[in-house]
Amino acid sequence: MQIAVTSQNRKTITEHAGKCRKFWIYEVEKGVLTGKRLVEIGIEQSLHASAAQLAEPLAGTNTLITRGMGPGLYERLMQSGILPVVTIEEDPDAAVSAMLSNTLSRLPVARRIDLACHEHGHFSHIARQSP
Repeated sequence: MQIAVTSQNRKTITEHAGKCRKFWIYEVEKGVLTGKRLVEIGIEQSLHASAAQLAEPLAGTNTLITRGMGPGLYERLMQSGILPVVTIEEDPDAAVSAMLSNTLSRLPVARRIDLACHEHGHFSHIARQSP
């Protein structure tokens, strides 16, 4: 299993997963962390710029942990079989450890329908959040 964590500054989990170009990649076997490496992708390979597929260094990712992402990316990752996780945790190592022990606090991501409603002046984010 491979867990990717957005970390533009190489120290903390950063927001804007779609525009992030630096990721910590954690290798996990049978629930045990076996490796960690930093990968950097080109701007044209960012999740925002490459709607069709993940950049090669992210291709084996099963889970993506970040501090923020939009509903379009959330849905795209889910459809690709990648678990998107939005959290308030800032430390990449702590987030992965908590993820592996099933204790990582997750934040909801508003679905696309919320954005359409928001544009029409009746935003109801509480009723339609993703788990």
